[in-house]
Amino acid sequence: MRTGITLACTECKERNYTTEKNKKNNPDRLEVSKFCPRCKKHTVHKESK
Repeated sequence: MRTGITLACTECKERNYTTEKNKKNNPDRLEVSKFCPRCKKHTVHKESK
């Protein structure tokens, strides 16, 4: 049931992180605040395709 996803920065659109999520518990797109090395600050990262 767990699938691999990629997290992309909302400001620069760079894909920085990969993680897993349970589609049964979290059917909508994941949003997490993470550090973006390109922007050099903490930004919201959203699940991308």
